[in-house]
Order: sequence, then structure tokens, then C-alpha cells
Amino acid sequence: MRLVRFLRVVALLAIAGAALWGAKLWFFPAETEAPRYLTATAARKDIEQVVLATGALEAFKQVSVGAQVSGQIKSLKVDFGSVVKAGDLIAEIDSKTQENDLKNAEAQLANVKAQRTAKQATLKQAELAFARQKKMLAANAAPREDYETAEATLAATRAEIDALDAQIEQADIQVSTARLNLGYTRIVAPIDGTVVAVVVEEGQTVNSNQTTPTIVKIARLDTMTVKAEISEADIIRVSDGLPVYFTILGDADHRYDATLRMIEPAPTSINSDTSSSSSSSSSSSSSTSTAIYYNGIFDVPNPDGRLRIDMTAQVSIVLGAARGAVTIPTTALGSRDADGGYTVQVVDATGAIAPRKIRTGIEDETDVEVKEGLAIGDKVVLGDAAAGTSMQMRMPRMGL
Repeated sequence: MRLVRFLRVVALLAIAGAALWGAKLWFFPAETEAPRYLTATAARKDIEQVVLATGALEAFKQVSVGAQVSGQIKSLKVDFGSVVKAGDLIAEIDSKTQENDLKNAEAQLANVKAQRTAKQATLKQAELAFARQKKMLAANAAPREDYETAEATLAATRAEIDALDAQIEQADIQVSTARLNLGYTRIVAPIDGTVVAVVVEEGQTVNSNQTTPTIVKIARLDTMTVKAEISEADIIRVSDGLPVYFTILGDADHRYDATLRMIEPAPTSINSDTSSSSSSSSSSSSSTSTAIYYNGIFDVPNPDGRLRIDMTAQVSIVLGAARGAVTIPTTALGSRDADGGYTVQVVDATGAIAPRKIRTGIEDETDVEVKEGLAIGDKVVLGDAAAGTSMQMRMPRMGL
């Protein structure tokens, strides 16, 4: 009985204690936990604002060397990758036809010259006859008809010589053309460079009457040209002379620096556009859904030959840069003020938060330069740590 009575007393005491604790919580609630925030510390770093673009590498200069005469490729003097100088022999075309054409033209020229020589003798005879008839007419020793006949013969002979002179000039041009065509059977390099393509093979017949057949392609690879496609959203901020750098897919850690040489005035799509009226309506209707890009062109030295034709270049065009600038994350910025500045929330040493106006400069994907309003070590609020989200997200002002 004593044990049961003891257990009843303990149970009553437990119920009474729980009731008192609940009453305390009801009338005297616990203090609210102070809010916690995500913060970032203003730090010094190098920052740059860039426009990103994708480009392709091309040879600084590339020439397609073609055949200007028809015939069979008798020999090829170069192979893929051969380094040539201007004037070096590239290939030879069977020249029998061109040699025969030259011989025929030379024979025709010789024939016309011989005709002129013979006509020159006739001219001498006509001149003497005319002089004789002129004297006889003055002495009334011959009829005037004979004088006029001699005069006409002389004029006709001189005209025939003039015609032969024109034929000689024409035949001389034909000889020059035939000799030039014979020279075209020896195909030489027009520039210094590297053979990047061999299009024909020995024994193949080329026909220059329909289209100029390409024999080889020669390119200068000591300097490469990059054509970077810049979107129309970024093109208004880009200009000639800006610093630019790029990396290639095979070596993303190596940076190539250059200077933007020019921006093409028309978009890259102009090469595929047609001038017909039927296509103009369709192109205008699809212009809003088609991305427009402009080529930004720059050159980069390639002394070791690491850069190759058609490599992809990840290009960054530098709009501005600051070295050792005071920076904070862009997520700390809210909306821009009327005067162009921003207001950020700064945490002091006691944990109190106060607004502060700042003036910013350039920014990259994550950080922004602070020109006025913050010092190294100041802490700015990014968001509520309990919520795990930023107070206000903001897109960076840069081209992507």
C-alpha cells in the first residue's frame, strides 16, 4: 500500500510540474532567435569585364592554286605539308598541245612577215613606176591615165602593207598567248607558305574550259587569323583596338593575347542570303527567330605551329579591367539607384546591419568592383542563411 501511495504522489508531482512549465511558456515565451545572414567580405582582386564569343582559326592568307590550261597532270612536285617559296614548281601538265599551238602561232607570224617582205618589194616597184609616170606627165610624154593608174597602185600597195602590219601584230599576240599557255603548264607557288591540301593526283586530267580546277591549296601558317562570332546584343559595346584573348579546346590553360583588328560591317549570315525578291519576305519573317552574329577579326602569331586551321577558339574581348580592385559578389547588389549607384547592407562588428550607398565599376560573372563606399574587410549581406537563398538575385552586366 505504501508503494502504491508513493507512486501516486510521484505521478501527481510530475503532472503538476508539466502544468507549471506549460504555463511559463504561455505567459513568458522564449526570446526569438536573432536572424542569421549569408555575408561576404569585400576583398581585393583583379577583375575584368568581357564579351564572350566563339571563333574559328583560319590561315592569315590562303590561296587555291589552279590550272589555267587543260591537260593531264604529268607530275606533282609537292605533298601535303610541304613548305614552299613563291615561284617554286608545284606541278607540271602535259605540254604537247601547248607546244604545238606555239609552233603554229610562230609559223603564222613568220608567214605574215614574209608576205610583208614581198609586198615591200612590190611597194618599191610601185614607187618607181609612180615617179616615172609623174615625170612623163609633166613632160606631156604619157597620158594622164597611166599616171593615175601608177598612183592608185602605189596607194593600194601601201594599204596592203598596213594590213600586213596589223596581221603581224595579231600573229605576234597569238605567239605571246601560246607561249603564255605553255608556261601555264608549269604551275608554281604564288606565295610562301605550307601546302594544306592536294586536290589532284598524277595522271588526272584537268579541264580549265568549264571551271578553274584547283591543284593545291597553300596557306601562310606563321600567323593565324581568328574570326569570332559576336552576338548583336554585344556588338554595340565592342570596337576595333580592344584587347582580346582566347584559348583552344586542346589547351584550355594556355592563353593567347591579341588585339581586335576589325569588325565586319555585315553579319555572317549575309553570305547565305539571296537577292531574289521571293526570299526577302521569308528572311524578314524569320529575322526575329534567327540569331545574328558579326565577325570580330584579329591575328595572332603562330611561330611553333600549335594553332591549326579550323580550331575552335573560346574568345574573350576585354571591355575593361581593374587590377587590385575592391570587390564584392554581384548578388549583394539590389536595384540601381536613380543616381546610378547601389545600396548594400553592411554588417558591423556588433552584428548590426545598416544600409550603405556604394559606387560600382566593372564586373565579371560573379564579382563587381566597388569604387566608393566600402573598404577591404567590410562585410555585406547576401541573404538569409536559414532560408538558404539570396536576398535578391541580380544578373551581371556582361555579354554571355
